[in-house]
Amino acid sequence: MDTKISLVTGGAKSGKSVFAERLLASFAGTKAYIATAEAGDDEMLQRICRHRRRRPSDWQTFEVPQGLAARLESILQQYDAVLIDCLTLYFSNFMLQRPQLSFADLMEQVGQELDSLFRIMERTEGKQVIFVTNEIGSGIVPMAKISREYRDLLGMVNQTVGAKADYVYWTVCGIATELKERQVRLPEAASRSCGDGTA
Repeated sequence: MDTKISLVTGGAKSGKSVFAERLLASFAGTKAYIATAEAGDDEMLQRICRHRRRRPSDWQTFEVPQGLAARLESILQQYDAVLIDCLTLYFSNFMLQRPQLSFADLMEQVGQELDSLFRIMERTEGKQVIFVTNEIGSGIVPMAKISREYRDLLGMVNQTVGAKADYVYWTVCGIATELKERQVRLPEAASRSCGDGTA
């Protein structure tokens, strides 16, 4: 059986992490929790501690704020179900660690990181992988350039993972809905030219 991918998304404090943890608990076998957050201040430390207290003692926790592609394969070899919480913080770390890159180069490296993660999951069988991410594109356009770029980066990440996922859960007010079975599927549109030789 192929490895199954679930993506859990929603706004801040929508209940997505709690739902993702309940989803992980519903799967059979051994379980791992990959945490991507770093305690940069006391408030973030308190958030991390709240998450830690919710986890059952038999879940193995891995702190992976960077280098996820280098760690995921060995973790999947050891555990049957893995929860990564979350892509939002992971790719924020990824972006801030590469301030010298142009946005185009940054997006290329993000794409390469995602490709590496998917190749790892394609090499495994019978596993369950859950990603948590934030939907940050529903508000106003940010004023700061770095915030707009991060919004665009995470939007690309979410669309890419959503396309690969077997299940996509949208959470709001603590209620989760599965989206992929409800998605509208349109026929592929023919490529249209802009009149200058470009599509």
